[in-house]
Amino acid sequence: MLDWIWTALISPYTAIKEMVGAGGPAVFWILLASIAMWTITIERYWYFKHVLPGEADSMLRQWKARADHRSWYARQIRRAMISKLAVGMTANLQVLRILVPLCPLLGLLGTVTGMLEVFDSMAARGSADARTMASGVSQAMICTLTGLAVSITGLYPVYWFQRKVRVESELIADRFSY
Repeated sequence: MLDWIWTALISPYTAIKEMVGAGGPAVFWILLASIAMWTITIERYWYFKHVLPGEADSMLRQWKARADHRSWYARQIRRAMISKLAVGMTANLQVLRILVPLCPLLGLLGTVTGMLEVFDSMAARGSADARTMASGVSQAMICTLTGLAVSITGLYPVYWFQRKVRVESELIADRFSY
């Protein structure tokens, strides 16, 4: 019974280790980019779900505690409060927006590396043997597949967070009435 549990727990590590072994070093870098991308995604989700409401309520209480809401100075304070909340909402989104297209580029790097290995092995043997070409082409395709798969999974969170920032910014601005 314990062997089955141990095997189930270690199987993701084994699969990743085999994928990195079959795809080469580019797959390792894609894996690191994937971990960073999903860490930021989880952090941003946590921020929007748990942190932002408290920050917005705190700023709104500060705004409502002010006696003056109509002067130029008050409007600048309102704008600064909303801007501070918007900066918090967009934190790390630029990194997320960079990681999504970076993964296919790392996959392309692995593809080129794998094809160079194919050409090197063909040059060393002096012939184009199918067995000689198979490992390099396999490495190239694994890199391409891994880069695209990770990138595709990151497209939706990037879109969702960008839309969420726009919507929340408008809702927060509406709550800060004059």
